[in-house]
Amino acid sequence: MCDIFESGRIYDDTDRELELIGSRSRRAQWRHKCIGPSYFKIGRKVKYAGDDLNAWFASNKVVTNDAA
Repeated sequence: MCDIFESGRIYDDTDRELELIGSRSRRAQWRHKCIGPSYFKIGRKVKYAGDDLNAWFASNKVVTNDAA
C-alpha cells in the first residue's frame, strides 16, 4: 500500500495536507472525543507524525465484496 503522508515527517495541525482526513475543526472534535489519528500535544500546538497518519488512514480502509 502506498503511503499518503510522508513517513518521518511531523505535520502541524495547520498544514493543508491534513485537510485530506478532515477539516481542522473536525480534527479538534475528534481529539476532544478521543478518536481519529494519534497526535502529540506540545503546549497549545498539535502535531501529527506521518507514520501515525498513514496507519490511521489504512485502518479506515473498507474492503468491498466483488461477488455481487
